[in-house]
Order: sequence, then C-alpha cells, then structure tokens
Amino acid sequence: MRKYITQKTLVYFFLISGSVAVLMPFFWMVSTSLKKLSHVFRFPPEFIPDPIVWSNYPNALTQLPFGLYFKNSIFVTGGCLLGELIVSAIVAYSFARLRWKGRDFLFIIVLSTMMLPRQVTLIPEFIIFKELALLDTFWPLILPSWFGNPFYIFLMRQYFLTISSELDDAAVIDGCSKFGVFWRVILPLSTPVLAVVAIFSFQYNWNDFFRPLIFLFSNENYTLALGLRFFQGNYGTQWHYLMAVSLIVMLPLIIVFFIAQKRFIQGVVFTGYK
Repeated sequence: MRKYITQKTLVYFFLISGSVAVLMPFFWMVSTSLKKLSHVFRFPPEFIPDPIVWSNYPNALTQLPFGLYFKNSIFVTGGCLLGELIVSAIVAYSFARLRWKGRDFLFIIVLSTMMLPRQVTLIPEFIIFKELALLDTFWPLILPSWFGNPFYIFLMRQYFLTISSELDDAAVIDGCSKFGVFWRVILPLSTPVLAVVAIFSFQYNWNDFFRPLIFLFSNENYTLALGLRFFQGNYGTQWHYLMAVSLIVMLPLIIVFFIAQKRFIQGVVFTGYK
C-alpha cells in the first residue's frame, strides 16, 4: 500500500511540475498583456500586474486593422483546411482501400517528400506563382493545400486500415460504387481522424508566418500572424500590446481544440493502430 501511494505521489508530482513548466509562458503572456510597458522587464518579475491595465487590449486592436487581418486569416485558413481535408482523404482512401499497380511504391514516394526541407520547395513555388502573376494574392497560400499533404495522407491511411474491409464488401453488394463506399461508409466512420487533421491544419495555417511573409506584399492582404510584427519596430517592441493581440489570436485555437478534444484523442490513438 505504501509503495502504491509513493508511486502515485511521484506521478502526480512530475505531472504537476510538467504542467507548470508548460503553462508558465502562457501565464507570462497573460501577465504581460495587462502591464504597463515600463513594468514588463522589472526585476524581480511581477506575475500579478500592479496596476492591471485592461486598456491594453482595445488600444492594441486599434493600432492595426485587426478586423481585416482576421478576415484574411479566416479565408486563408478555411481554404487550406478544406483542401487538405478533401484531397488528403481521397488520396488516403486510394492507398488504403484500392488495389492498383505500384500503390505501395508510390506511397513510399509520397512519404519521402516529408524529408524535403521547406526552403527547397519554396523557391520553385515562388517562381511558379510569379510566372502565373499570383504573387501578393491568397492563391500561393491556398493552392498548395489542394495537392494534398503527405503527413495528413499518412494519418488518414493508417486510420482507414483499421476499418473492416467487410463493410466495403457489403456496400458494394448493395450497389455502392468505389466513391460511394468512400462517401457513405469510410468518411462517416472517420470523424476522429478528420478532427485530428482539421485541428493540425487549422493550427498550422492560422499561425503560419513564413509563407505569408514571402508571398504577400500589400498591407490589405496581411494575415494576423504577419500583422503582429507591426508591434516590433526598429527602436523597440511594444511587448504589452504584442502579448495582448497574441492572446486574442490564440483564442480560436484553444476554442477549436476544446470543441474537438474527444475526437482528437481518438484519432491520435487509432491512426497508429496498424
């Protein structure tokens, strides 16, 4: 009994210590967003602001066209999310359920593209979109997502393999086509992995700074991640405003995760089943 209590105590100790270490940057962000700029780097640090400056939030939002950047981010993130869900699901279904010559070899080729550095593919992408006169538009950010994502294809394929093939056979006997099996059988049973891909895609595209920095030039096309750099000037950074807006930008990610948390955990567990 004493050994059991000791083990439980150690487990809870390490869990609580790890949670504090992970949440500390978030607490610092919240604290900084409620301070005066002159109090941000005080020593010893103040985790509880004195005084609490709630006006940092409205002041920060009025210093940049937050509504425009928010709309741009929603459009880009939604377009990428839709493309990655649709295309990756179709490709994964082909790799998991359909039998055709060279399927496994091509799947290995698809996975091998994950080893290519981002900078290697970015240069030819930039040249292509320049020749198509699509620079400084949202198309360079959205179109690549409609050609599939190898990581999401892998996740979906692994999950599709856990679904019994007898369901496919029964659907075919009832008159379903291959696409009908995919649409009526596979997808309704795959909501956990779809939730995983949706969360990953939303988080990545919502926070993406590098690609908008390369492809967008006009202020009216900036996304939120790119717009935050306005608080970083040549002579200093407005940390209290930067943390306030960063916290607001983070809220949609937190809300999406908690809404789809159950499905997310199920998807992560089952995608590694086979």
